[in-house]
Order: sequence, then C-alpha cells, then structure tokens
Amino acid sequence: MISKINRRAFGAMGGAAMLAATTLSTPAIAEERFILAHAMTTDHIFHALSEKFQENLADDAAFNIAYHPGGDLGDWTSLFEQSMQGVIPMTLTWGASEFDQRLDLSWLGYVVSNWEDARQVYGPGGPMLEIYNDILHDLDVHAIGIIPTDFGSVVIRKGVGAMPLNLPSEGGNLKIRVPPVSIAVDRFNNLGFGAVPIPLAEVYTSLQLGTVDARAFSTAVETYNLRDVLETNILTNDYFETAFWLVNKSWWDGLSDEDRVTLQAAADETVLWSWDEAEGKSNEFLQKARDEGINVVELSDEQIAAAAQIVYDTEWPAMEEIVGPEIMAKLKKAAGIE
Repeated sequence: MISKINRRAFGAMGGAAMLAATTLSTPAIAEERFILAHAMTTDHIFHALSEKFQENLADDAAFNIAYHPGGDLGDWTSLFEQSMQGVIPMTLTWGASEFDQRLDLSWLGYVVSNWEDARQVYGPGGPMLEIYNDILHDLDVHAIGIIPTDFGSVVIRKGVGAMPLNLPSEGGNLKIRVPPVSIAVDRFNNLGFGAVPIPLAEVYTSLQLGTVDARAFSTAVETYNLRDVLETNILTNDYFETAFWLVNKSWWDGLSDEDRVTLQAAADETVLWSWDEAEGKSNEFLQKARDEGINVVELSDEQIAAAAQIVYDTEWPAMEEIVGPEIMAKLKKAAGIE
C-alpha cells in the first residue's frame, strides 16, 4: 500500500526535490545526474559502500552523483518514502513495513544461519533479491542489491549466570529485550524466553538496571558496544540483518540499457566487497568482545536445528499469511527447507 508523502519528508527535501525533478524530467545529454542518499554517519558501512560505488564508477563520465550521507535529506524511513515517490532516485536503507506489511519479511528467523549460506541466498544473483522485489515493485522501488550487516545473537547481562543453549527448555522465561515488532516478541516467547519489547535507545539502561536479563538481535559490534554490562554472547544466528540498496523503479526503467547495465555492475562489485567487509567486521568485534572477557558461545548444529524448527513451525506459517503462499514458496526453496 502506498501512502502520500508524509509531511515530515517535505522538510528534508529542500533542494533535493529540484535536483531530482531535473534528473527525472530532463533527458541526459552527456551524463546521468542523480542523488544517492542515506541516513547514516560517515563511520557506518553505508558510507564506505557509497564511496566504493563511486570509485567503481569514477572512470565512467556518463554519471554525476550528488551524494548525501548523514540523513541531511531525511531519516531512513523518509528516504524510503522519497525513493517511492521518485524524489531520491537511489538510497541505502531498510524495509519500511509501514508502507507494506510484507516487508516484515526482513525480520523472519532462520532463513540462513551461517555466512556461507547467507552469501548464496542474499548475495548478488541470490534468490532473496527477486523475492524482495516481488514486494518492492508494488511500491515503485527496486532493489539492486542487498547489503549484509551481521547475524543476531542473544546476549546475557552480567550477574545473571544463565546459559540458555537448548531451546526452549533452557530459556527459563528469562526476560529478554526484543525490538517492538510482533514477530520478534512471538519468536522469543516460542523459544522459551519472556520477550519484552523495548526501543533500541533504551537497551543499555534496561540491561544496566536489570529491567531485562538478556537482549536478542545483538550483532557483534553491538555486543562489543555493550561490553561493560554483558557476560555472555550466545551465537543463536536466528536473524540475519540486511539493508536494501534501492532505486526508484520508474527512474531505473527510464535509464538506457547501457546505463542500467553499468550501474548494476558497479553495484554488484560493491556489494560483493561489502560481504567480505561485513563478515570480517563480525569476526573482528566478536574477538574484541572475547578480549573484554565476554564468553562467546557457539550453538552446535543440533541446537541450531532445534531452535530453527520451532521458528519454522510457529513463525513461518504466520508470515505466510502476510506475504502469501507464492512468496513463501520461493522463500522456502531459497532457505532449503522444502
């Protein structure tokens, strides 16, 4: 479902709308001019990826990119919306399910549980790109790539002394912070915990004060950043965090075949680089967490399989009701569970 541009987006557009309008309505003579924007700071992977992309296009005089990092054209939800409307032709962002509930698919558990499978399923040429585009095209946006971040873990607060490895029997109804999303609440209740939805900004304080005993969906860098209140990181790998490299579909379809091929090739090369970068950063920050005294525990294949089966039996049927049987059939095939 497509909504009108939200009022909060207009304040961020400013001169961007004028430049984008020129981009969309005026035929390029010597070059294609377009905006590339994201909401993250220059120490985020989005910035490194954007710079790499521009480096890959540096020798091609056909493109003139107006690059806007740091959210100066809006937050990530606003940028998603502006891409839907064609104001921002290209952005790096996440799936905003307020525009289409099917984008909650990005939260689905145990699509993959290791880096090798993640590259096959989410990487360039992988099946998830087509699956997401089945949804995104209804919003007039198109994903030219999926950007990897990391797997989610369960982390335990200092002093709790719990080690829930065999789920759900060892979940012990531990109070665990999850994002305020119904799929996350249901997953960790089904895995034997007591899920408590808490906004990201309140996670540290909640762990510090003992409001919760644990946190779900913690990537390696987030575990390291919370190191002074944590004692254990359990690599449940129940969730693989990704972002979208989006373009406005009408703009993309209006490019020449040559320009589309060139941009897609540069994006593919950049995304391939980002996979090595993301996995390397994950391993780096897990080691930093170990060095700070955090006990990093890997689940056995059998323990992963047991947890995954709970998710397949409870969470996946509920998601099928949202996305429909056709998309779910493609997803099951991609995940290798049918």
